[in-house]
Formats: sequence, structure tokens, C-alpha cells
Amino acid sequence: MLQYRYVYFLLMFTVYILIVCFNSTIVCLIWIHKNLHEPMYIFIAALLLNSVLYSTNIYPKLLIDVLSEKQIISYSACLVQFFTNYSLGSAEFLLLAAMSYDRYVSICKPLQYPTIMTKTNICIFLVLAWFLAASVSIHFKGIICNSTVSKLQCVSRELNIYGLVCFVNFLILPVLFILFTYIRIFIITYRSGREVRRKAAQTCLPHLIVLVNFSCLGSFDVLLVQMETDFPKIVRLIMSLQTILYHPLFNPIIYGLKMKEIYKHLRKLFFCCGLTVN
Repeated sequence: MLQYRYVYFLLMFTVYILIVCFNSTIVCLIWIHKNLHEPMYIFIAALLLNSVLYSTNIYPKLLIDVLSEKQIISYSACLVQFFTNYSLGSAEFLLLAAMSYDRYVSICKPLQYPTIMTKTNICIFLVLAWFLAASVSIHFKGIICNSTVSKLQCVSRELNIYGLVCFVNFLILPVLFILFTYIRIFIITYRSGREVRRKAAQTCLPHLIVLVNFSCLGSFDVLLVQMETDFPKIVRLIMSLQTILYHPLFNPIIYGLKMKEIYKHLRKLFFCCGLTVN
């Protein structure tokens, strides 16, 4: 194990750099190009920025641990990592809920869209997504560092109950709201023409894919902490690795390839760099 320490470090460092580069590239494209200054793309940029922050909260400590003889973390650092981890995870679901509402208004109430999705309201949605998640997570008391990756056995019964309440408020309720909005979208588009259905599928499908992916990973990660059971370690490891490795890389690829306007700018960028995207 020790002889492969530098190999593991290099692999994880490479993944972290790819996560930062992939997500930051699309965020920069949205920032630079005025035709992407629309609510849908602004929410996508916020979601990808959230992934960068989430990864930055985890990877530096993991990289240090790989090179260290002993994996040690202070009480205060552990609380900060825990608070940031669950705040950003909760914010991701709230951002996805805001994105689903944006798609609902755009497709189901197109005439009211300019008056509802104003710059002020977009800023309010973004601030609330991060503020609400942070304000609730800060009330946690106890130590859970990276949950399924490294769990310290000092979780009180009260903390578990509080964790389940937050699980309902920041995962179950946003997901139910998202599903409700998309059901309404699909009902409206089913009654409309083919062009409307095509547009809805083109803009909503990437959000649904990201939602299903993160909901499964997030549910597993939170519920496993609450359940006192001897779950197979290899399964825990695989699911934890997907949360910190697969998901942050998955989002920019989905939005980069499936969102038509973003894909156009990505092609131009790679073409200018002497590359081609098939």
C-alpha cells in the first residue's frame, strides 16, 4: 500500500485538476458570452461552481492524507469540513430545485417568464440556496468527517434525528418539488407541438440526469450514517468515490454535451486550441 502512495496521490491530484478545469471552463464560458446570460445558464454556472467548492473541501485533505504516515484531523478542522460538506451538498439540491422552477416558468408560463425570472429574483434564489443550506448545517453538533469515507463514532441520537430532519428538508422536499415541476412540464409539452416537446427534452433532460445521479449518491451517503449496520466496506468505498470523483466530473460533461448553446462555445474553444470535439 505504502509503495503506491505517490501513484494514488498523482491519480487523485489529476482527478481534482480535471474537476476544477472542466467545471471552471463552462463557468467561464457562461460568464464571457452574453447569449449565455440567461437564468438557465446562470443556475448551471452556480451548480458547477458548487461542485468545485465541494471538491476543494475534500481533495486537499485527501491528498495530504495519502502522503502522510498517519491520517490526523483536528476537532475544529473536522467540524469545518463537515459543515462545508453538508452545506454544499444541501445547496446542490436547492440549486436543482431553482433550475426546475426556471424550466417550469419558461415552458409552462412563457409570457410571464421575463417578469418572474428577473435578475433580482435570480440573485435571491442563488443567495437562498447557499444561505439556507449553510444556516441549517451550522447547527449540527458532533463530528462526522466525510461520512462514509471516514466516520468517527461519536454521533449522538439527537444529531441523528436532526440529520434526518435536514435530510427531509434539503433532499426529499426539493426532489419532490422538482418532480412536481417536471411532471407539469411533461403534461404541458405532451399537449403541445413537436417543437415544444423537443425544446423541453433538450433543456430538462440534463437536469433530470444530474438530479437522479446526485439524489441516489446523496441518499446513500446520508442514510448510511443514520443506519447502524455493517454495510460491506467495498460498497461504501465505491459509493463514496462516486460522490467525490464521478459526480463532479459528470456534471460539466452532461451540461457541456447536452446543452446546445454551451456545446457550440465549447466546440469553438477547442477548435481555437487546435482540437476537435466529435
